[in-house]
Amino acid sequence: MTYRFTLDDVAFLASDAGRDAVAGAASLVGGDRLRAVSLLRARLGGRAAPVLETALLQDRARGRVPDGWLLTAEAAEQATAAPVAAHRAARLAGRDVHDVTCSVGAELHALRGVAGRLVGSDLDPVRLAMARVNVPGVLLVRADALAPCSRDTVLVADPARRTAAGRRTWRPADFTPPLDGLVEAAGVFQPGVHAGTGRQETHHDLVVSTAPGLDPALVPWAAEVELVSLDGRVREAALWSAGLATTRRRATVLSTRGPGFAVTDAEDDACPVAPAGAWIVDPDGAVVRAGLVRQYGARHGLWRLDEHLAYLSGDAPPPGIRAFRVLEHGRYSEKTLRTTLRRRDVGRVEILVRGLDVDPNALRPRLKLAGSREATVVLARLASGPEAYVCEAVTDRVSPADRS
Repeated sequence: MTYRFTLDDVAFLASDAGRDAVAGAASLVGGDRLRAVSLLRARLGGRAAPVLETALLQDRARGRVPDGWLLTAEAAEQATAAPVAAHRAARLAGRDVHDVTCSVGAELHALRGVAGRLVGSDLDPVRLAMARVNVPGVLLVRADALAPCSRDTVLVADPARRTAAGRRTWRPADFTPPLDGLVEAAGVFQPGVHAGTGRQETHHDLVVSTAPGLDPALVPWAAEVELVSLDGRVREAALWSAGLATTRRRATVLSTRGPGFAVTDAEDDACPVAPAGAWIVDPDGAVVRAGLVRQYGARHGLWRLDEHLAYLSGDAPPPGIRAFRVLEHGRYSEKTLRTTLRRRDVGRVEILVRGLDVDPNALRPRLKLAGSREATVVLARLASGPEAYVCEAVTDRVSPADRS
């Protein structure tokens, strides 16, 4: 069970004494938990539990929210990573924005100083109290996201995506608050709604942050679906209403190590199918999930290995993306692959599979490798049959041409 903070806890944690206590507890995080609890109880009495929980949550959320923030367990888990929140805020620059599920303030922190006017609201008084500490100076009110207390604003929402039993859910109706309820409260035009009137009046524009695996067919109101990745991991799908959309599908690739890039469905998608060249390219997950592999390939002069696979190939890989230099390839069989890897003195192998019923963890020990070199094996089912590519993995730097 996670600790349930009270308003009194928040008041103490926001004080100088509370901040000093959390800083002291942070030095104990990662060590013997029972000893840490005993020491803190001796020092702080009844304040030990909220102090230790805050230290643990701040450690867990490091890199996603500013250091020293007050958090609940749910907020620490769901808080939007700072670079992702900053990207979304940049798209809303100059607009009046209402974050209707503001929680402890991650989105508000990114929007402050960017939005025209800004307000945050939440039903949970404890999270609101934490947000007042985390993002001082922002107007905060206690209000239901399904009954927005602002007019003519862009509504920003990040519904919780777990059931009451704590399991992840992909059903928009099971989000908290329900996605359909948010859309109705915002007055966003939905195809098929109020048929016969021609259109539904839009009172608010709406952007919703949700799970990247959500089926776009379940959100027909979303004029733009944007898949966002950070450092190679797909973090979210952002759903933009008609007043905010600039394309139908977008992949945004962000990096903490350098500039990112974006690909949209408005770009050229002339990306033919052809045999492998010198390199195999595995596009970022946001590009794949957004269905923009052809556009990405066309931008960089690449081609597809197969009509149904996301792997691309070319004579040179795009900078900043993980690519595999093809050493040799041929029709896949386990026996042939084992012989090839032994001949190349490979002892450590990464196995990537697309379109084949092969478990890399089960295949690896059967190869019985004992060499001194490393390799990456790409197994793929092509129209011509299963193919094995023995490769060297390479990651280059980001190209200025790909800066967003």
